[in-house]
Amino acid sequence: MTGSSFTRRSLIAGGGAVIVTGLLLPARAAGVAPTPSMRGGSNNYRPGAPIVEQIGGGGFWMTGTVRRAGDGAPLPGQRIQIWAHTTEGHERDPQSHGATLTDANGEFRLEMPQIVPAFGQPHGHLAYDSGEFETVFLRPIMASSKDKTLAAHFVLQPV
Repeated sequence: MTGSSFTRRSLIAGGGAVIVTGLLLPARAAGVAPTPSMRGGSNNYRPGAPIVEQIGGGGFWMTGTVRRAGDGAPLPGQRIQIWAHTTEGHERDPQSHGATLTDANGEFRLEMPQIVPAFGQPHGHLAYDSGEFETVFLRPIMASSKDKTLAAHFVLQPV
């Protein structure tokens, strides 16, 4: 059996690819850390909020991605719950909650009413809680209450 040795120079010359038994394979992301839950993220959480096409009248977009910890692979079909204090209701109101699923690229997008400041900060709440991975609650804060989008990104750790 012959051994292989990789040097920094050989990896750079190969474009970050690794040769395995004569095959050229692309280098993969390694060590992508899981997203920790944020303090205050679970405030007013409603287990089992329904999957919806849109929350309320719309006009604001909550977007993001969901990837697996370790290799960073996108996770399709994952349920993300979204809720916020908006022009149409408080974050504790059932009509201010809804869920969506990630697409084939691990991306999600849900239209909702404009987020407005609560406790001095315009922010949204998001949760992954489907059980295949550890539950994560996020509470991203908007740079400005005039923004029309807010993005949040999940890296999930298997249970």
